[in-house]
Amino acid sequence: MQKNTMLKLQHILFPIDFSERCCNVVPFVDSMARRHDAKITLLSVLPPFYYAAMGDAGTGVVVDVAELLRDLKTRLDSSLTREFAGLRVDRVAELGDPARVITEFAHNQGVDLIMMPTHGYGPFRRLLLGSVTAKVLHDAECPVWTAAHLAEAQGSAQTACQNIICAVEGTPNSITLMKWAGEFSKEIGATLRLVCVVPGMEGVPSGQMDLERGAELRREAHHTLDRLEASIGIDAPICVGGGDVAETVCAEARRHDANLIVIGRGVLHETLGRLRTHAHAIIRHSPCPVLSV
Repeated sequence: MQKNTMLKLQHILFPIDFSERCCNVVPFVDSMARRHDAKITLLSVLPPFYYAAMGDAGTGVVVDVAELLRDLKTRLDSSLTREFAGLRVDRVAELGDPARVITEFAHNQGVDLIMMPTHGYGPFRRLLLGSVTAKVLHDAECPVWTAAHLAEAQGSAQTACQNIICAVEGTPNSITLMKWAGEFSKEIGATLRLVCVVPGMEGVPSGQMDLERGAELRREAHHTLDRLEASIGIDAPICVGGGDVAETVCAEARRHDANLIVIGRGVLHETLGRLRTHAHAIIRHSPCPVLSV
């Protein structure tokens, strides 16, 4: 979990690069902002430019960065005015490393949620997170909403969030995440289902012992989650399975027609390893957007 774990969505940061994938996120940002009466900040970042001279080696070409920023701000000011009509919208153009600018802006301006697509390009884009998204997921202190497979613009029916899957560990480490998901789902009127993946046992000589041990671990995880639910006052169905974390979570999302998967970031667990690793895999393969808190 990151530092900002309280449910408060008053300021949404939407980094925009004018790409088609970014534009496909617009309906989701609009829906989230209207539901929570939140302000949106559109942030466009101009990376530093370095040019090698055509002539003498080592001679740089002079670039008017101020003019480039003015042009970017002009384009930004005229963007998405119709889509976000009636909402409070700020538009900011900055110079710098995009991931650093996004995370620093979110921290300094009290952003409650960052919403952005992934930007993995090329023949292996289904296997990769864009570097900017990966860095933001790693460094941001507030929740981050992202989606890897928005192939086209979405209508209101597709952006409606009715079924939520929350991926948890079968330990008390997940209690803060469960509280956040429970409060969020209650506020937006969505159903919530908890999914816990128990990793396969290694080094067990007998296949039957492995099955028995796996069943025991699943029962223990289910009982733990039952107790945690009771302690925080939520009553969500619990699915405990085994195998690959990302594959199991995404399969449950498909089975229950989930509109959103909620996961935690940056948590170390002795058995599961770095949850951040699983977070990247879940985002890559998820059939729906993923909200990392």
